[in-house]
Amino acid sequence: MKHDMILVLDFGGQYSHLITRRIREENVYAELTGPETGLEGITSLTGEFSVKGIILSGGPSSIYERDAPKCDERIFEVGIPVLGICYGHQLIAHTFGGTVERARKTEYGVTEVTVDKRRGILKNHGKTEKVWASHGDTVLSLPEDFEVLAHTKNCPIAAFQHKKKPIYGVQWHPEVVHTPRGQQLLRNFIFDICGCKATWTPENFIEKSVTEMRREVGDGRCIIALSGGVDSSTAAVLASRAVGKNLTAVFIDHGFMREGEPEEIRKMFSKFNLNLICLDERKKFLRRLRGVTDPELKRKIIGEEFIRAFERVAAKINADYLIQGTIYPDRIESGFRKHSEKIKTHHNVGGLPTRIKFKGIIEPLRDLYKDEVRRIAITLGLPERVVRRQPFPGPGLAIRVTGEVTEKKLEILKKADKIVREEIEKCGLEKRLWQYFAVLLDTRSTGVKGDSRVYGYTVVIRAVESTDGMTANYAKLPHELIEKISTRITNEVHEVNRVVFDVTHKPPATIEWE
Repeated sequence: MKHDMILVLDFGGQYSHLITRRIREENVYAELTGPETGLEGITSLTGEFSVKGIILSGGPSSIYERDAPKCDERIFEVGIPVLGICYGHQLIAHTFGGTVERARKTEYGVTEVTVDKRRGILKNHGKTEKVWASHGDTVLSLPEDFEVLAHTKNCPIAAFQHKKKPIYGVQWHPEVVHTPRGQQLLRNFIFDICGCKATWTPENFIEKSVTEMRREVGDGRCIIALSGGVDSSTAAVLASRAVGKNLTAVFIDHGFMREGEPEEIRKMFSKFNLNLICLDERKKFLRRLRGVTDPELKRKIIGEEFIRAFERVAAKINADYLIQGTIYPDRIESGFRKHSEKIKTHHNVGGLPTRIKFKGIIEPLRDLYKDEVRRIAITLGLPERVVRRQPFPGPGLAIRVTGEVTEKKLEILKKADKIVREEIEKCGLEKRLWQYFAVLLDTRSTGVKGDSRVYGYTVVIRAVESTDGMTANYAKLPHELIEKISTRITNEVHEVNRVVFDVTHKPPATIEWE
């Protein structure tokens, strides 16, 4: 069965990934690709999917910049509906001969838009709507073939449509939750204009993923990097369905797991029908990080050590392929697209060494968000404790220790982190939190314990709420809970004399400190 698909051309906007996410929430498949994808590349997808629409995303560029990204203009001539968002909106206007200039007053944040014509993408909208805008340029004029659908106080053409062709533009961001009627706009485009059918489900993804792995691997042997989290566990079950006995799961204890976690992972996955190998690489990883304080270098060293360990196992069992549980946010933050900004290198993406000894690295979850992975995991029948396990970075506690990572610092952090988790889970708050953990700062300060001066470490409590990890709000934990955690840490972890609570959202911060 062919599934309908919306293709999103990514011009490097901070919200581009949300467009695909919002479309998938409607059970329509969407995929993000680079703007350099030409008409031939788009039409080549029709063998597996039916491309029903194209969305041009926002981006940080101005269309008048020398190296501003463009798209293949032939896409406007083949009859496939096109929707431009923010930069994409400006690009369409510019391509057809409209005027785009720097706005006299920029619009960042919540803006009120006046809807002039409630049809097309703006069907079922009110006369005025609150929307989220983030732009410096604006469309000032359009060719005769276009008509204005909406405007704002500072933007005379905030939405438009072609009079004859299914081509639309909108200056604001319908994909973000700050635009209340944004999902309605996307539904209008997906279903009314593109004519998509809502047939994309977790079962469809499982079938597609297993088929793709079988096709790529054939009779080859594979190893999968297993961490015990929902991503790698889901990838492991998918890979097991695809290659069966030709799969070996490898768990590497790099010494940066939480207290008691390596033993729990070994016990849990020994019950699965997997060939499981556990490697104790703690001394090797710690030795490689000696004297290293830069977080990007930490991630790259850890990424390389993981690969080298997997290569050693692969050589012993004659495995040709490495399977990873990389998910879409990992790739976004690692800046995997040409026009995207690198936020931080993930050890399993940008942290990989350039030369590896595998025929290929397979990432069956590479286009999924965390909550989508959890839906797949539930469908596959994974245990609840795996499905709901809070996200834990591959480099582990090594990036929750700021500055140099030492055995002593890891011991301190493991104790503090255990207390944070215990107290939050005692209160039953874990189900509404995305992540909750401790960070050990390299900062030391003066304190008093037992009438004596101490010069101890500082621990940060970090707790956030999120749906996909791409944005997050700090969790407003009860003050009594924070106080109890602080008291326990300063009493039970003797090297710590100061505890602070992180009240920063993402953005501007990231969830992890490094």
